[in-house]
Amino acid sequence: MTPQQDRIVTEARTWIGTPYRHQASCRGAGTDCLGLLRGIWRALYGREPETVPPYSMDWSEPSRDEVLWRAARRHLAPAPPAPAPGDILLFRMRNGSVAKHLGIAASLGVRPTFIHAYSGHAVVESPLSTPWQRRIVARFIFPEET
Repeated sequence: MTPQQDRIVTEARTWIGTPYRHQASCRGAGTDCLGLLRGIWRALYGREPETVPPYSMDWSEPSRDEVLWRAARRHLAPAPPAPAPGDILLFRMRNGSVAKHLGIAASLGVRPTFIHAYSGHAVVESPLSTPWQRRIVARFIFPEET
């Protein structure tokens, strides 16, 4: 694991146990999946890349607008072909729906895991099981510099 990957996974793990709170991004107090990513970004770069406008929990599903995916392409870099710890994972929660969930790859190998803020739960490190892997639609990495 590179120093950057280690820093990302270590930071993500400091958020484990933070309660799920829609639109929040405060370690220990509350966060959603985007808020977790925003918190890691702040730890890496000291500030966020843009002000996040209010968003609904359905992430524009009725309009089929890939808002989250577009934002990821604006600020993140495409991941190399080989998955790695620290990769940002973008998920579709259902076939045909917009991509609206994010996580951080934590470990790979026989028992891969990822860290994410999960509605109704908290920030957790979950197995990156086959059903979760099938939901991944894109992988990104944090940029080298901002």
